[in-house]
Amino acid sequence: MSTKQSPTQISAPLAGIWRKTVQEGTAVAEGEVIGYVEAIKLDAAVTAPAAGTVHFVVAEDFSDVSGGDILAELI
Repeated sequence: MSTKQSPTQISAPLAGIWRKTVQEGTAVAEGEVIGYVEAIKLDAAVTAPAAGTVHFVVAEDFSDVSGGDILAELI
């Protein structure tokens, strides 16, 4: 019997412009940077909260995002 793991969602830490540094299917380690949110010349790194594989990137590069918007999921 296999146990299906729930995806881990990664949210924008603040409002700004989203730039991803990984593609869907990329394996990442806990703490690895998956992208940045830029707001008023400040780049806030968005990191993986756990090891996993990037399953779905919600926002395209250079998209406006709000704080709390889901940017990616890890499985």
